[in-house]
Amino acid sequence: MNSQDDLFHPVIELPEPTRRARYERLVGLDDMKLRLRKEAALLADPRRLRNWAVTHHGGNVAALTHFADRAPLFVFAGDVGSGKSALAESFGCDLADFLDLPVYLYRLKLATRGSGLVGEMTSLISDAFAHMHTMGNRVSGPQGARAVQILVVDEADALVQSREAQQMHHEDRAGVDAFLAGIDSLAGARLPVVVVLCTNRVGALDPAVMRRAAATFTFTRPSDEQRYAVLTRAFDGLGIRPETVRKVAELTGPTGNRPGYTFSDLTQRLVPAAILRAFPERPVTDEDLLAAAEELEPTPVFTEER
Repeated sequence: MNSQDDLFHPVIELPEPTRRARYERLVGLDDMKLRLRKEAALLADPRRLRNWAVTHHGGNVAALTHFADRAPLFVFAGDVGSGKSALAESFGCDLADFLDLPVYLYRLKLATRGSGLVGEMTSLISDAFAHMHTMGNRVSGPQGARAVQILVVDEADALVQSREAQQMHHEDRAGVDAFLAGIDSLAGARLPVVVVLCTNRVGALDPAVMRRAAATFTFTRPSDEQRYAVLTRAFDGLGIRPETVRKVAELTGPTGNRPGYTFSDLTQRLVPAAILRAFPERPVTDEDLLAAAEELEPTPVFTEER
């Protein structure tokens, strides 16, 4: 059986400062964050739904049976730089606060796909889910969960591509089967384990995977107001005028011949470019921000054919 180090990147206990700050920087996603908190809390601790039914509806509610066997699986789908991976790796901070429990973040290594040897990929995926079962059982008890495990699978289309693809290798098909078996083993097990698949090619995911998802969250490029909020926060304390920030929010929006900026375009390219225009000789000015917005091009839209 493969070791934890073979399967996952170093496990991170949440909340922790870096990912909490990352979660808070994802502005304009309040509705998505709230729904994610509720969905994850119910999957990680089903007792909360029963307690809610007793408190507000006097006991058993027939509709609760539809929650019993849901797979603890979320799909985060969206364009490159839209914030899906950042949210996947940071929402556990909010969940930890909400549940008042530690949350452990597991990130599956892409190497888990293996080298293509017969049975290797199946073994690696099966071992990953077996580990999550073990850890989930370890923190479960009569009084409920003592911790929550979140398993994030980035670039999930590389792992669970549709088995209908004609060019798909037999070993890849077996890997998808192993993933489905792992998810099915968690459904109804009432373990505090949540699996998150991130992809910018949602159409490439196997339909059986999509059917099992308790929820699919779709990420888009930021709106005018979201871009304004991101930039306002980023340049707080630098003396940039609000009207300049508003102008840049407009400049970084979609036009007839190009898409709008992604979240990462704003935070990892535009903001550093504006600051580096001034560093180290002088303060940042409104003109630096405007010039950076005029010079930079947004990340091209990712398409299924790429």
